[in-house]
Amino acid sequence: MGDLHGSAPDTHEVALVLIDVINDLEFPEGDELLARARPMASALRALKRRCKAAGIPAIYVNDNFGRWRSDFNQQVQHCLRDGVRGRPIVEQLLPEDDDYFVLKPMVSGFFSTTLHLLLRHLESKTLILTGLATNICVLYTAVDAHMRGFELIVPGDCAAANTGEEHAAALDQLRRVLGADVRPSRAIALPPARARPLSDGAAPPPSPR
Repeated sequence: MGDLHGSAPDTHEVALVLIDVINDLEFPEGDELLARARPMASALRALKRRCKAAGIPAIYVNDNFGRWRSDFNQQVQHCLRDGVRGRPIVEQLLPEDDDYFVLKPMVSGFFSTTLHLLLRHLESKTLILTGLATNICVLYTAVDAHMRGFELIVPGDCAAANTGEEHAAALDQLRRVLGADVRPSRAIALPPARARPLSDGAAPPPSPR
């Protein structure tokens, strides 16, 4: 599927979505969320590495936190430079050059954003939803994804909420109502990496003797 400029990004049936992980956590409940986000970030970092090895694209879907004049890179730098509470999380989950990002104005990653269009170009059918917070932005993004026909994986160790009770209740709703796979990330089997097609005029690799 080509885009408006005649080219297409890499495609994959699965996409990893990191929700609000570029987050300064500078709000009243930030300390509680930070305590639960630390182990989440470690698990999510390992999952992202596995996804990269399988050729699965990573999409950062991030709130603009009222910074309407900033862009995504400015948000990253703010969280790294300004000594904010969320810095340890951001340092573990820094975006890479080949990652995608979408800024959202509300809790759902789909509301008034380009996320659905990007996922169409990537030809993704299954979403691995991760990040903050399980019972708010992850849940509402999952609801919108479900209504758009996506299969859902929400690894329980790769999302976090302010309390264990809120996290568990959200995972239960995701599993029962939306049919999401909420097993820990280590139990999620990722599809193998696709072989990249040869460019025009390229010779095939030699056959093994």
